[in-house]
Amino acid sequence: MDAKSAARERFDAERVGLIELSHRIHADPELGFEEEKAATWLCESLDAVGFEVEQGICGLPTAFRARAGSGPLHIGICAEYDCLPGIGHACGHNIIAASAVGAALAAAKVADEVGLTISVVGTPAEEVGNASGKILMLERGGFDGLHASMMVHPAPFDMVKAKIIAASMFDVHCTGKESHASAFPELGVNAADALTIAQTALGLLRQHIRSTDRIHGIVTQGGAAPNVVPAHTSARYIIRSETLDQLNDLRPKVYRCFEAGGLATGARVEIRGGDKPYAEMLHDHEMAALYRANSEALGRPFPNLGEWETRPTGSTDMGNVSRAMPSIHPMIGINSLPAVNHQPEFTAHCVTADADKALIDGALAMAWTCIDMATNPGVRERLIAAR
Repeated sequence: MDAKSAARERFDAERVGLIELSHRIHADPELGFEEEKAATWLCESLDAVGFEVEQGICGLPTAFRARAGSGPLHIGICAEYDCLPGIGHACGHNIIAASAVGAALAAAKVADEVGLTISVVGTPAEEVGNASGKILMLERGGFDGLHASMMVHPAPFDMVKAKIIAASMFDVHCTGKESHASAFPELGVNAADALTIAQTALGLLRQHIRSTDRIHGIVTQGGAAPNVVPAHTSARYIIRSETLDQLNDLRPKVYRCFEAGGLATGARVEIRGGDKPYAEMLHDHEMAALYRANSEALGRPFPNLGEWETRPTGSTDMGNVSRAMPSIHPMIGINSLPAVNHQPEFTAHCVTADADKALIDGALAMAWTCIDMATNPGVRERLIAAR
């Protein structure tokens, strides 16, 4: 039996349990850095199939790393398992997590035979937008020793190299002074007005930014009562650009809009966060080509998607990993249209038969890609030499 057939046989033996794992994570969603159940279930699953598991690494209780094999090429498969507030697993992290386990246990079956070491890297809090799990783990050595990394991400359709852009999330806090809004309005400093002015300024700024830039946010605190001048308001915003360099150009323009609100009203404005942004994704072309061939061998073609191939999509801290080592982050379709990521309807699609098939195909395509990377001398030597 060849290596890919052996890997598939190993995966098939665990298929039912992996689908159950995906559904269990989906049914009990946990926010970033709070994924205690999901992290435990993933570690237990990997321990049960012979992986050496380290939990709570890098000073993060829900981060982990699980290792098998002893070959010279060391590949990390990233698992994400946090949810979105209010709408649960509307980005399919339950599928990401289970497919990472499936890919790893399948590849581990032949790891020593083909010259692989496989690690599942459990990365919490991908959805937090700043100082996230992968960024903190990169800083603290959680990816040390890896030659390459990969993961698959659910989407409405399959894409090998989605255009994933840089992003920065931050909180804005405005502090004014309370007063009776009718009897003594002149004695108040309206912190809500500071945010209103900032949002108006942002609307005007949109004429003067790149068409690929994004600015979006929410008011998280708008005041306590309509008859009290709001003294404390806050907002959470994300800015995005095609690259970190472009993001650095956009950031001060956006910050000045919030400062303008404070200047106009007399409120004090403080911006917190935004210091550890997500980088754009740098897809390794050889790895992507291998993944594509393996996915097509499983009966998953990649149609011409027109503008979807080039329009900016979301952002992920996997972009930061891709700046540290060769990486891929293909999208795997769950046949959800018209539902798209970050909609409640997408949440529901992430435990359908199509989602389960995406889990299976994504895991096998990654496992086979790992095998190809180890057995292709040119790819293997390039990756080992680069680290």
